[in-house]
Amino acid sequence: MNAVADSHDVIQVRGARENNLADVSLDVPKRRLTVFTGVSGSGKSSLVFGTIAAESQRMINETYTAFLQSFMPSIGRPDVDALHNLSAAIIVDQERMGANSRSTVGTATDAHTMLRIVFSRLGEPHVGTSGAFSFNLPEGMCPACEGLGKVTTIDVDAIVDRSKSLNDGAIDAPNYGVGTWYWQVLANSGLYPADQPISTFTEQQLHDFLYKPTTKLNINGTNVTYDGLISKLQRTILSKDREAMQPHIRAFVDRAVTFATCQSCKGARLNEAALNSKIRGMNIADCCAMQISDLAKFVHAIDDPSVAPLLATLRGTLDSLVGIGLGYLSLDRESGTLSGGESQRVKMVRHLGSSLTDITYVFDEPTVGLHPHDIQRMNNLLLLLRDKGNTVLVVEHKPETIQIADHVVDLGPGAGVNGGHVCYTGDVAGLRASGTLTGRHLDHRAKLRPEFRSPRGFLTISGARTNNLKDVSVDLPLGVLTVVTGVAGSGKSSLIHGSLRGRPGVVTVDQSPIRGSRRSNPATYTGLLDSVRTAFAKANGVKAALFSANSAGACENCKGIGLVYTDLAMMAGVATVCEKCEGKRFTPEVLRYTLRGKNISEVLGMSVAEAREFFPSGQAHAVLSRLHDVGLSYLSLGQPLTTLSGGERQRLKLAIHMAEKASTYVLDEPTSGLHLADVDQLLGLLDQLIDAGNTVIVIEHHLAVMAHADWIVDMGPGAGHDGGQVVFSGTPGELVSTSDTLTARHLKEYLS
Repeated sequence: MNAVADSHDVIQVRGARENNLADVSLDVPKRRLTVFTGVSGSGKSSLVFGTIAAESQRMINETYTAFLQSFMPSIGRPDVDALHNLSAAIIVDQERMGANSRSTVGTATDAHTMLRIVFSRLGEPHVGTSGAFSFNLPEGMCPACEGLGKVTTIDVDAIVDRSKSLNDGAIDAPNYGVGTWYWQVLANSGLYPADQPISTFTEQQLHDFLYKPTTKLNINGTNVTYDGLISKLQRTILSKDREAMQPHIRAFVDRAVTFATCQSCKGARLNEAALNSKIRGMNIADCCAMQISDLAKFVHAIDDPSVAPLLATLRGTLDSLVGIGLGYLSLDRESGTLSGGESQRVKMVRHLGSSLTDITYVFDEPTVGLHPHDIQRMNNLLLLLRDKGNTVLVVEHKPETIQIADHVVDLGPGAGVNGGHVCYTGDVAGLRASGTLTGRHLDHRAKLRPEFRSPRGFLTISGARTNNLKDVSVDLPLGVLTVVTGVAGSGKSSLIHGSLRGRPGVVTVDQSPIRGSRRSNPATYTGLLDSVRTAFAKANGVKAALFSANSAGACENCKGIGLVYTDLAMMAGVATVCEKCEGKRFTPEVLRYTLRGKNISEVLGMSVAEAREFFPSGQAHAVLSRLHDVGLSYLSLGQPLTTLSGGERQRLKLAIHMAEKASTYVLDEPTSGLHLADVDQLLGLLDQLIDAGNTVIVIEHHLAVMAHADWIVDMGPGAGHDGGQVVFSGTPGELVSTSDTLTARHLKEYLS
């Protein structure tokens, strides 16, 4: 007889209403691999991340003290009637890893920590503890660059106009304008005259102005801390990572600061003692600079019983990195430079070695950025996690991963307001027979073109040597659809972005985050709001500024955000819907003004598809049609940009660039986040761009896009130093009939 404890074998979701979920109730089997499918915007992420994972994490956070909770991210209670039988959830998403230059692949996976211990035991000459091999600790870091491997020098003349006085605004740096607090400390210090040109300062005055170390001064009866200008900038700005800076600060750094390899450690980050200690002729910096696949061989060759258990764990970590298709990286690669897919796979390695079981692992499109050859390896790892006794939930579009699922939940039938329902739940065979959009497209295959478009010239790349490229020269045809493919790390991005970005007439559309606050949304980002505000102003005979939630018409209570953020001191802050405007963002006076029966809040609540019908002509219709063409019909006009996925961000940027007169579009994996049915629409859009006289170059792994191409450039043959060459350039027809590259094999199988 089964014990009561054995009955908790499904996660029960009852009445989920997060975002567009329409009162969804379902059971998800535990200790199985469940794949969630459906078109973009159908509610997959709302169910998996916004409901199941969010509630699991929130409940775990509640077990900590209020003091500890104050340091944790605020997770609101999801809109759901009940969730039963949850286990601890670990989210392995595509969020970029910390953009801190001290975080590397080695530190993020703990491989560097293990390597440090090995060197502290076996390195000759013996140096000491493992801390002596850490570039993040004083005992190991290079004193000249403080363990960063590079030094920064500030160009004084780019910041200080020596012909002006401080009073006349001699300093050109953020937060140092005349009258600001930083300026007042300098100008009133009494160490030099504020009303004389900097060029007249004595040597001592100039040194005090620029480089005086931190000291206490009494200025007008107030004790203040004084630093010289350059010393202060080093401490307040240059100690931060460039990627984490605000755009205007980053622009200042790019203008006034030069980064050079530290001459003392030659970029190795460590002090002399650490670099002199070697195992088999290699120091720890040499090991971290090696390609991980080579480092794995080096570590397998070390055989010493004193560190045998540690070596076994280190080998396991390195072998997992190779097995997951990241063998081309090195341990010293900064975490902030990894793509979303690479970041997700690095995080995954940490969990593969974990002894925990009965955990719920949640993955967000783990195949993104993976060649069909690598997807097989990713699938094996998902199954490995399941077989250790874990519940694995995967949001995914690729048929190769859907086919290995134990259980499928298909959401839809459409996107946005037309989604949020469970269309099918069961096994893969049942999905095929279900007649849902996903079921119908699971075995759908794009075919080669009956005839390939002829190039009308070529864009030449010659002698490219960025990253792992081996002096690559290639001609990219103009006026056709070119797909650049190859395994992850083969050199695709290095070739295309490294050689084409910045060329005249080339528009690069990638998945990088759109910089904007929680006030930014598709309406503001595309410029659509300007047309909408003008239409409202004209219809009601009032000024357009009233219809901006960032201006005159904003609700005074929430300042036009629609939410009120409350700081609970020791507890995590909470966001609540503004009681005064009920989340509508505008004052009651503004909401009385209507355009064809709708107020401004109702228009911003519309999806792109609804708004396209509401604005049947003019500039607004043109913008909305472009958003529709790139497959974003389901987005609401007022949805915060911070909630968009990488693929949605790229398509939003593409919609904006389609209005420009460009000649060559470069797209980076535009199919990420797209359902199989949406890929057909994307291919139609790319054809539309080419028919209008443009050239489209796509970095892509999706076999349907390769089959649809006029020309393929295949990079390889492997990744890292095993890649960096063009292994094929020609039509897809020639690729499948004459070539035997990894891509050719998979495309042949797909077409057959």
